[in-house]
Amino acid sequence: MRSQKSIELSKFRLDQSKEFLVSSEKNLNIEEYKTANNRAYYSIFHAMRAVLALDEVDFKKHSGVISYFREKYIKTNIFNRNCSDIISSASLIRNKSDYDDFYIAIKEETVEQVNNAKIFIKEIEEYLKSIYD
Repeated sequence: MRSQKSIELSKFRLDQSKEFLVSSEKNLNIEEYKTANNRAYYSIFHAMRAVLALDEVDFKKHSGVISYFREKYIKTNIFNRNCSDIISSASLIRNKSDYDDFYIAIKEETVEQVNNAKIFIKEIEEYLKSIYD
């Protein structure tokens, strides 16, 4: 049985995830591709943290969140292995968008990142709904 505190934290983080997704879509629509990539990544990141909240674990580094999520939820087939590819792609593109001075974000790549975030969040939502109910 999950604690009420962990469920509430999970719901809060899922809401954050959805907010970042909306922000990503808005930035895509106004052709701010680097920012859209960043927001798409964070929507995925907070969706992972929504799941981790149910385990009552968190990490100071993004790599810790990703590693734990992959080990506990992807390698055990709770989530589709495609989720791992989505995480890798989002992380790579977000790092380039945020830190590579000469990186040029293009529309097609950003559309893919936003669509991947939608796919990822949908899978997370379906899983969490089964836990919340």
